[in-house]
Amino acid sequence: MTKKLFWEDPYLKECEAKAVSVNGNEVKLDRSIFYAFSGGQQSDSGTINGINILEARKNGEELVYVLEKAPDFREGDAVKVSIDWNKRYRIMKLHSAAHIVWFFFEKKTGKKEIIGSNVTVDKARIDYDWPDPITPLLPEVEENSNRFIAEGHEVKAYDDAEKPGRRIWESAEFKTFCGGTHVKNTSEIGKVKLKRKNLGAGKERIEIMLSG
Repeated sequence: MTKKLFWEDPYLKECEAKAVSVNGNEVKLDRSIFYAFSGGQQSDSGTINGINILEARKNGEELVYVLEKAPDFREGDAVKVSIDWNKRYRIMKLHSAAHIVWFFFEKKTGKKEIIGSNVTVDKARIDYDWPDPITPLLPEVEENSNRFIAEGHEVKAYDDAEKPGRRIWESAEFKTFCGGTHVKNTSEIGKVKLKRKNLGAGKERIEIMLSG
């Protein structure tokens, strides 16, 4: 199993690891800070021993990294993993912001079925089954979200005691299951801007962008 250092400390920008498997240009490590696409969160960008990682994917409890070329290191060798910190930090902000927007939207409307979600370096999104345009709801949700963010609430991310390996995100009164990477305090997020996008009959999207 790959030890997920990005859960222990999402602010790590590089780490030392051991290659436990090298198969062509596919590599597995004993430990890593490089997040692989999961739960709608975009993969990190970065390198292993200076070689660009083209793809990162989950394989059970293992993380598999596809490099742009076959590496010059072998199984058992020590390697250095580095990530694009600017990308990671924006994703951390946007992912935490998405939870906050989600909670305030549900406070306004009641619990609704989420039919999709995604977090990338550019924006986050939450998709709902919804019969009408959500545009009139967004100003209040945006205002409440930004107020909560500015208040500087602590953000916690930790293992579920009832099911090790399942992660929990928590801030103030809000709590949900999430295995992504997050900021430690809401004040790091800055301000967010919300935008509505129609996905077709009965489907609405909230797009979340950083604005300050």
